[in-house]
Amino acid sequence: MKKIIFTFAAFVLLLTTPVFAQDAVTEAENPFPSLHKVEAKYVCMANNRVFPVVQIPVEVEGKTYYGCCQMCEARLQKDESLRKGIDPVSGAEVDKADAVIGARRDGSVYYFENEENYEAFQE
Repeated sequence: MKKIIFTFAAFVLLLTTPVFAQDAVTEAENPFPSLHKVEAKYVCMANNRVFPVVQIPVEVEGKTYYGCCQMCEARLQKDESLRKGIDPVSGAEVDKADAVIGARRDGSVYYFENEENYEAFQE
């Protein structure tokens, strides 16, 4: 039983460690850290976090979204609002399955409606 609990705890730690945590520059040193473009399959779209492993694909109306666990998978299937994001440049609503995704060093993500907005945000 202890082995199962330890294995589960190690798995949770792996999933909750931000991908860019090893970067030497902290957000305190750089309050506007640059984004790193990431593939959708590494993003839990229910929690808006990037992870170092491929997430669970969730098919809804011919589009693929991703969740980190069965609970997120169910939430993405049922709650249409979780499948939408707001482009921080244009303010437009974007479908997360079609978005250009940028991740910060802390693991949080932004959804952009196009490459131009992603690049504009970098500046």
